[in-house]
Amino acid sequence: MARSPCSAIYQATLPSAPPVPGRLSIRPCCGLALTNPAAARRLVTQCTVGDKAELEKPIEKRFPPFPTAMDINQIRDILPHRFPFLLVDRVIDYKPGEYAVAIKNVTINDNFFPGHFPERPIMPGVLMVEAMAQVGGIVMLQPEVGGSRENFFFAGIDKVRFRKPVIAGDTLIMRMTLIKLQKRFGIAKMEGKAYVGADLVCEGEFLMSTGSE
Repeated sequence: MARSPCSAIYQATLPSAPPVPGRLSIRPCCGLALTNPAAARRLVTQCTVGDKAELEKPIEKRFPPFPTAMDINQIRDILPHRFPFLLVDRVIDYKPGEYAVAIKNVTINDNFFPGHFPERPIMPGVLMVEAMAQVGGIVMLQPEVGGSRENFFFAGIDKVRFRKPVIAGDTLIMRMTLIKLQKRFGIAKMEGKAYVGADLVCEGEFLMSTGSE
């Protein structure tokens, strides 16, 4: 969500030296100090007007869409998975051979919800892990890494923790980061974290087999 210049980042600070009459010190978190009273007033006015304009926007216009680094067709060109087991909808950030950030839109139409659970639709933890592994596959199945689509497998998980339930209507945001790659043996170790909004819902370490040389 776009934020106004002052949203949650500006704070008034008391100087360590005795205050000088007529001077106001406002320090943003980025470290910029305004000691000119007129500049401080302009900043406060700008923040007030910006916040009011943001609040007056219809709610459907306040949230920018996720960026697209890879769309679903590009994802399908990389991953061998297909319905009902392709669990990545869009890649929103990506650096070949290093990391990928992707989303899974969790909807009530997902085929696992009728049984998990009929009265409280919660995404199974094992499928969250699978979705994260697929994002890891997007990182690994690249020329820079040398992964093979034919020989790519999810080899293991460690230290997995589920922090909060993911329910129908959530957008699962997954980041997979390559930590270590042993090309000779075709083994990659990755760190995975999944979020709903700013809340961490799942994390763990993943082993991927990319096929040995």
